[in-house]
Amino acid sequence: MHTESQIQINVGVDVGKSKLDIVLHPLDLHFQIPNDEESILKVIHVLKKRNIERIVVEATGRHEHAFVFACDQANLPIVVVNPISIRRYAQAIGVLAKTDKIDASVIARFAATIQPDIKPIPDKQSRLIKDLLIRRSQLLEMQTMEKNRLQILPKALHRSIKTLLRSLQTQISTITKQIDEAVMQVKHWRTKTEILTSVPGVGKVLAYTLLSDLPELGKLNRKEIAALVGVAPMNRESGSWNGKRRIRGGRHRIRTVMFMAMLSSIQCNPVFKRFYEHLKAQGKLPKVAIIACMRKLIVVLNTMLKNETRWGENMA
Repeated sequence: MHTESQIQINVGVDVGKSKLDIVLHPLDLHFQIPNDEESILKVIHVLKKRNIERIVVEATGRHEHAFVFACDQANLPIVVVNPISIRRYAQAIGVLAKTDKIDASVIARFAATIQPDIKPIPDKQSRLIKDLLIRRSQLLEMQTMEKNRLQILPKALHRSIKTLLRSLQTQISTITKQIDEAVMQVKHWRTKTEILTSVPGVGKVLAYTLLSDLPELGKLNRKEIAALVGVAPMNRESGSWNGKRRIRGGRHRIRTVMFMAMLSSIQCNPVFKRFYEHLKAQGKLPKVAIIACMRKLIVVLNTMLKNETRWGENMA
């Protein structure tokens, strides 16, 4: 007989704006606490006394941050997972009902069955850089929308739009400067940025985005890193039928930034320009050729970080 202290416990946490529902599997213990600092510290004190194998929470748009960072600070094995993975798991095991307690229980069972990898939580400075990058992207989206409005709205409204565009440009410049300053304060960010930006066509924004959203870069093999980004074509076969391979999944924000960077790379980087023209000569559509170039780029960058070499020392 195992005593309760010997049982490996997986914890599922359903995160709400004002409360947390917590289930311990296989003990089937459930309790609910306010989602505030004082209550979180109390529950962490309780969890540290248990034999915790894994704590899983869903990414819920920042409401989970206080709990996740507190667990990380307490050296508890915390994992943040995509809510889609949890929902698909619930469907697979036939759980159709949905309450906060049921959701927490499903997450706990998911933790015990699927055993998602426990990955390091980004440090405070890395989180700041990521937040600044996200805010910069938001400002750029607003700027694009206002530029589009300038093309279609009557001249009577142009003054208002241009005033807002000037304000947005000022904010974008300020945020960009803050990102550069934040990166310069972290040695490993600074070193890796210098390696990545040694590739013609790879600017600071792409380098920062990769370091922020793809911490696995330089630690995986070429197939794994391409699949993680979502630029590896997936087979579609069944019996004698062979479908067209397509990319799927991966990290959308990275692909978006890489796509824009590749438009520059095929103009200024002779290696990728030749590769792009070669693919087009074989009959590939321009977008397909660009995706293939993105796959080649992420593999090259992965190798450069792994070997700590710059572009001139590691030509593609």
